[in-house]
Amino acid sequence: GEMADLEAMQRQQLYQHYRTYYVPNNTVLTVAGDFETETLFQRIQELYAGIPAGTPPPQVACPEPAQADEQRITVEGPGETTYIQASYHAPQATHPDFFPFLVLDSLLSGPSSLNMFGGGISNKTSRLYRALVEGELAVNVNGGIGATIDPFLYTLHLTLRPDRTPAAALQALEHEIDRLQQAPPQPEELHRALKQARALFAYGSESITNQAFWLGFSEMIDTFDWFTHYLASIEQVTPADVQRVAQKYLPVQQRVLGIYQPNGEQAIPTLEGDDEA
Repeated sequence: GEMADLEAMQRQQLYQHYRTYYVPNNTVLTVAGDFETETLFQRIQELYAGIPAGTPPPQVACPEPAQADEQRITVEGPGETTYIQASYHAPQATHPDFFPFLVLDSLLSGPSSLNMFGGGISNKTSRLYRALVEGELAVNVNGGIGATIDPFLYTLHLTLRPDRTPAAALQALEHEIDRLQQAPPQPEELHRALKQARALFAYGSESITNQAFWLGFSEMIDTFDWFTHYLASIEQVTPADVQRVAQKYLPVQQRVLGIYQPNGEQAIPTLEGDDEA
C-alpha cells in the first residue's frame, strides 16, 4: 500500500480488518511432520473449536481492462548499474494457460520456483541467459510467474553490463520472444525445459516446511488436487501450447517496461541506528 494510507489508518479500521479476515471460515490450517493424527485432531479442537465463524469476507473482483499499448517508465538515480524490468499480463493458477506458461518460462528465463521458502536451479540453458549473459549484454537475467488466485504478472529482470545500453538488451530480449512466437520449440528443447521444471518441483517438495506450504497454498488458490496433479499438468504441455501462450501474452503492446538508468552519482549510505543520520 501507500504510506499515506498507513499514516491515515485508524485503530478501528485495522481492528475491523482483523475481525473480517482472521476468522476460522477464512482459514486453512496445514500440518506436516511426525505426529499422532488423533492426538493432533483433539488438540486442534481444543484450540480452535470454540472460536465462532465470522461473516464470510467480501469477494473483491476488479478485472483489469485490456492494455492497448506498451507502458514505459525510465528512472534516473545514483549508482553505476542499469536495470530493466519487463512485466507482462499472466493468467491465474487455475487458468488452462498457466502450465504452458510455466514451461514457456522455463524455456525463456529458467524454471520458476513457486515455493515460499527457497529453492532454485541454474538457468544457464535458458534462451535469455544464452542471448543476454553469454552474449555479453547483461550480467544477470531471471524471470518468474507466480501461482495466484487472480491474473497477475510474468516479470523478467535484467542487470546490464556497464558498457551496454538498454536499447541493445531490449533488442535481444524481443528477438528471443519473437522466436518463440514465430516457431514452437523443438521437442528436445521442450524435453529439457520439462525436466528442469520437474526437478525444481521435486526439490521444492522435499522439506517438511514446503510440504505444509503446498498443502495450504494449493487449497487457497484452488484445491489440493492442483498440487497432486502438478506434474501431470506439466507433462501435457506441447510445443504448440508454448508458442500459443507466447503469442497471446508476450506482445510488446501488453508489456510494462521499467528502466533504471544510473546518473553516475554515488548513493548516500544509510547509517541504521544513528539518530543524527
